[in-house]
Parts: sequence; C-alpha cells; structure tokens
Amino acid sequence: MAEITASMVKELREKTDAPMMECKKALTEAGGDMARAEEILRVKLGNKASKAATRVTAEGVVGVHLSADGRSGAIVELNCETDFVAKNDDFLALAATLSRLVAEHNPADVAALSALPCNGQTVEAVRTALVGKIGENLSIRRFRRFDTDARLASYVHGGAKIGVLLELAGGDETLARDLAMHIAASKPKAVSRDGVAEADIARERSIAELKAAEEQQKAAAEGRPGKPPEIVAKMIEGSVQKFLKENTLLGQPFVKDDKQTVEQLLKQRGAQVRDFALFIVGEGIEKKSNDFAAEVAAQAAAAAAAGR
Repeated sequence: MAEITASMVKELREKTDAPMMECKKALTEAGGDMARAEEILRVKLGNKASKAATRVTAEGVVGVHLSADGRSGAIVELNCETDFVAKNDDFLALAATLSRLVAEHNPADVAALSALPCNGQTVEAVRTALVGKIGENLSIRRFRRFDTDARLASYVHGGAKIGVLLELAGGDETLARDLAMHIAASKPKAVSRDGVAEADIARERSIAELKAAEEQQKAAAEGRPGKPPEIVAKMIEGSVQKFLKENTLLGQPFVKDDKQTVEQLLKQRGAQVRDFALFIVGEGIEKKSNDFAAEVAAQAAAAAAAGR
C-alpha cells in the first residue's frame, strides 16, 4: 500500500478544501492516487449542500457576455470556495449562462436573477443542484448590465479572475479592447474624478493631513522651522490630486504608451469612455487562512485527549 504522507494530505486539502481527516481517508482508499482521491471526496461531499451554504466563497470566476451587435452585455461574478472548483466545467458553464441571462433579461438584483428560468428550472434550483454535485458553496455575488448606442468591449484575464466590460463612444474595436485591457492592468476606481467616492477622497486627504502634521511635529522636535501653512495646504492638495490621477482612468498613463495619459489618447482618437465595470474575484471578501501545521497539532491533541 502506498505511503500517505502529510504533504499529500496537505496538497489534497488545498485542492478540495475538504477536512484533513477526510483527505487522509480518501487518499488511503485511493491507494495514494491524487486524482482518484479527489473523485472520492467529490462523491462524499455531494450530499452536504446545506452545510456548504455557511462557508466563505472567495474564489470563482467572472463571466462576460456580449450581444451579437455589441450593444448590450453583462458581467457577473460567480463565487465558490476553492480555485479547484473555479476550473470545473459545470461551474464555468453556469457563469457563462448567468452573464447571458443578465444581458437578455435585465434582472433588478441577484434575487431576481436567481428566479429566472434556466434549463427548465430556476437559476436558484440549478445553483443548488450544482452545490450538491460539487460539494462546495456557490454564490452569485454581483453583476452589471450595459445597454448602449455606442460600443461595448470586454476583456477577461488570469483564468477569469479579472473581468472588464467597457462602454466606448467613438474610436474603433481595437481601441476599445486596448482600453479594457488597460483597466484590467491598472485597476482605476472610476472614469474621472466625478466618479470617485467622496469617502475615498476624504480618506486620502485625512492621510495627507496626518503625514503633514507628523512632519511639522518632527521639525519642531528637532528644532527646525516647520513649513508655512500655505505650503502645507499645497502639499496636502498635491497628495489628493496624485491619488486621483493614479486612480482614475483618464488620469492614468496608457499601458501601451506611458508617454500619454488615457485622456490624451481618447482626445487624439476622438473617443470617450462613458463607463466601465471592473470585477476582481473575491475583492473585498475576507478569505480564511488555512494553517495546516496548526490543524495537524489540533487533531493530534484531540486524539490524545480522547485516548486518555
């Protein structure tokens, strides 16, 4: 019989997110065959859909759909628990279906999307059945739909971990795709300053003010004269403007020619970015951290206590 090592158990756990002891049992049953052990775990976890619903879904994919005429489209984030499932064909097919349904039916929210008909059932019924089949929690996190008289372009990167949908007036197909790629790479918060949340600007201003105050205090402690108030004010405003330049699409240097900004490029091409959506899988979700060594120690301690 093949020796089941701790590293094998760790590898299988990272791939499937199954409990450590279940991974060890599956590897033993599979005679050390990793692929077979994964299959065994999928079968065993298939009836745990209700328990899966409480688990964090911070992995997944971004699905994008464009209509044939390029005038309507949608972008959807579908989440799961592990990157292993994010590569599952059924999971990927569901993400593609969801983006198409959003583009075609324009649901108001995730609840409305979940109620739409899908393959003779509702979207929610399809999702629940897939949870049971795969053994992981799956969730529809967010979506956006575009409908325009201009041009839509999309770009998906990194195994569908980053997705962009862009609305461009003027220009051509190549420019639209280049800009979608730029957004995926540079991750702007908005098209222009008007689209940046006031809370984000206020936070940056507060940080700049604190830095300026610290510098003034340091100067005083060292017996040096501090900067005049008007200079401090200009420094603070300069920090805010730098933040806006770095985080707005129009202010960023174009990734394919950093000698010009995106705003300059658009003026040169007689085009305008009206809007965009940038989805990054798991953005803002607190992911759990698996400490394998600690888990092994905890399991060993529990076993020792039970044997007393």
